[in-house]
Amino acid sequence: MITTMHRSTLIAAVGTALALSLTACQGDSDTTSSSSATPAATVASTPAAAASTGGKGSDASDATGSAGSANSKGSDGSQGSAEAGGSTGSAGEQVAASTPVCTAGDVRVTAARQDGPPYTHIVLTAKNTSGHSCRLKGFPHVQLLESHKQDVPAVAKSKPAAPVVLAAGAPAYALVKVSDGGVDEDNEPVSAFSVMLEGDSTVIAVTAPGSEGIAADPAKALTGYWTPELRNGADDF
Repeated sequence: MITTMHRSTLIAAVGTALALSLTACQGDSDTTSSSSATPAATVASTPAAAASTGGKGSDASDATGSAGSANSKGSDGSQGSAEAGGSTGSAGEQVAASTPVCTAGDVRVTAARQDGPPYTHIVLTAKNTSGHSCRLKGFPHVQLLESHKQDVPAVAKSKPAAPVVLAAGAPAYALVKVSDGGVDEDNEPVSAFSVMLEGDSTVIAVTAPGSEGIAADPAKALTGYWTPELRNGADDF
């Protein structure tokens, strides 16, 4: 009887000890799993956040830098070009305004047939022979025939954009249309004609080109403005 009770007590004690041992092992296992999972989560989340923040920061920095650079270049470039253009234009106008107007005594005017079509035009050349710069205004006031005492009309579209300033020895040109080139036109022979410069009432006698002169129709005649370059009559009239 005593032996039986002792054995039952021993079995009960062993069972209790085993249960406590299993509980302790399970608790240790849970603690270990929890502690090992925590660093893994921290390591995984930290680089992702850093990468996300770093990407946004880099884009914002690049965008700000590009915008600043573009604004700086655009502002400086436009301002510089505007100031330069204004300064140059103003200086050119001042030089032209201060240059004396060419008179009949400052230039030598000659006439030649235009080299190439249209063959209905002649070229007037005014060469500065004064030894100083002068400004050639407007267009030549041409009268082709003694029987027609009116100036040949000027063509407005041939007017140059800038004043024509002639340095010493430099030429300027003006085209004069003398006819339409038709055989049935009312043409008259012209061996010499008169030219006056704008602002000067002095009459300049000009010899017509060619040994036999030119045939002119006063009703069709037109003249262009003085220009610093030789132009094609077909471009203007």
